Amino acid sequence: MLDKLTTEMRNQHSMHLDEMSTMEILETMNKEDEQVLTAIKEQLPQIEKASKYAIESFKKNGRLIYVGAGTSGRLGVLDAVECVPTFGTPSEMVQGVIAGGMKALYEAAEGAEDNPELGAADLKNIQLSENDTVIGIAASGRTPYVIGALQYADSKKANTVSVSCNKDAVMSQYASVAIELKTDAEVLTGSTRLKAGTAQKMTLNMISTAAMVGIGKVYQNFMVDLKPTNEKLLERSKRNIMEITGADYDTAASYFEKANNQVKVAIVMILLECSYDDAVNRLNNSDGFVRHALTK
Repeated sequence: MLDKLTTEMRNQHSMHLDEMSTMEILETMNKEDEQVLTAIKEQLPQIEKASKYAIESFKKNGRLIYVGAGTSGRLGVLDAVECVPTFGTPSEMVQGVIAGGMKALYEAAEGAEDNPELGAADLKNIQLSENDTVIGIAASGRTPYVIGALQYADSKKANTVSVSCNKDAVMSQYASVAIELKTDAEVLTGSTRLKAGTAQKMTLNMISTAAMVGIGKVYQNFMVDLKPTNEKLLERSKRNIMEITGADYDTAASYFEKANNQVKVAIVMILLECSYDDAVNRLNNSDGFVRHALTK
């Protein structure tokens, strides 16, 4: 089947890759990468559906779960772990499940991706429920591990999404929403960590970010639920408060401390000149949306 996949075909623009200068290689790759944006644009309606699935799950206290093998699995784990500091989410809210377990992040898991039962078992182990959204990721669109996971997710009545990089992917048959990113042949034949990986990474970024906006983790275009887990994020938190409220640095820092290092609480406290308890109550009554809390 591999010879029928565009992601496995030879790219006519890089037939002499080994004879190119370094600059020619980079220019060729850069030119090919232009296809990524087009591929994503063509799938925006499907990406929108996937994002709404995630929002729906979050509102039901469900989870967004990425499932993949190899590069695709690593991209899912990457997007999941980045949600914690960026949006202040608990680690279980967005999860990455990878064939072979977390060891597969840095070491090949031989044969794990070829076992559909393992994909189902990994979701069973995290107690998948109908409130969750499962996004299966595979550049080829045919990875047995991912298909097994999607089949199990469907049996549990969870939302199912597939993200592949081939048209009419086998995996698409097992998902309620099929995202097919047609990135075509890679510069380095079969190396789907290139265009395919870039397209997948961008798509997952879009889904998780849109979903977080949809549940109140963003005000205007600022992160207002970020966790200040290091000096950079601590300073970003204070500067976000300054930008939104017009307060000076010392005032922002003071209210940030009064708000127990919660950016959105500090914002409401400053703009409404209210107490910590009042700000928290307003946010709770507004489902965490700062904009709604400010107008109630």
